[in-house]
Amino acid sequence: MTPRPPAPSTRGATPLPTPSERSLSTTHDPDEPVTGNGGGLVRLRLAVSYDGTELHGWARQPGQRTVQGELEQALSMVLRVPVDLTVAGRTDAGVHATGQVAHCDVPTGTWREQEHRLVRRLRGVLPPDIAVPAVVEAHPDFDARFSALGRHYVYRLTDDPSGPPPLRRADTVGWPRAVDADAMAAAADLLLGEHDFAAFCRRREGATTIRTLLALDVVRTGSLVTVSASADAFCHSMVRSLVGALTAVGEGRRPPEWPAALFARTERSSEVPVAPAGGLTLVRVDYPIDEELAARAQITRARRETSPA
Repeated sequence: MTPRPPAPSTRGATPLPTPSERSLSTTHDPDEPVTGNGGGLVRLRLAVSYDGTELHGWARQPGQRTVQGELEQALSMVLRVPVDLTVAGRTDAGVHATGQVAHCDVPTGTWREQEHRLVRRLRGVLPPDIAVPAVVEAHPDFDARFSALGRHYVYRLTDDPSGPPPLRRADTVGWPRAVDADAMAAAADLLLGEHDFAAFCRRREGATTIRTLLALDVVRTGSLVTVSASADAFCHSMVRSLVGALTAVGEGRRPPEWPAALFARTERSSEVPVAPAGGLTLVRVDYPIDEELAARAQITRARRETSPA
């Protein structure tokens, strides 16, 4: 019998990095790894939608059903490789999404084998309240979080005494009192632009509360009042707090000038109510063209790292 050659020595060899260790930046949240590209990997962009009613938000949490936890488990099962997801915007417990975006890096060979059937296979293993309508190969510089130009949310509430229509009960909040949408719209106009939204945010360690609010529109259609909010990014609970402040104006409890006056605050204001999570949906995330992705990500990181908390 021919003797088997000895296995090559691994003494002194550098271990292969895990997906989370192949990072482009050391300043990222542990549940949102900033994964690198190259080394036989391909970057995938996922369109994600979910009914957040029974989910404890996006970020993985031990012992809780979360979007990230369910998605990473499903992807790892189908692709047979560990998967770490980076998301455009972490949503709170109970918040929905029809236009969420995430990315991950997987071996090129694995993607080539699964690309034409991955969406269908994910449908077979994901729970019914989470869907991945599309998975495409992304530019190597694409970053779901840092490349984003803007996020767009819609909040739906109805002041109809009968409550929301049964088929919209998951994404529309039944408001207990009638609201004046015109007064809410007047207050919303005063909130546009770049401000420190500390009064409307639940502060996170090391995170800035300075944001640029691009749009905040209030529209009534019958008994349905829709608040549409767009910004470069939103801090924790910002949209629900903005809606809460606007409804205080709509109910006549506060004047239209009151929400904007809160920009003078440097801490979260206990006077601002937080609207229920079930009315909020992330509907779209905007990105630049491929040639501008890297520059956009660099600008966003620099802003997050240097802006005052």
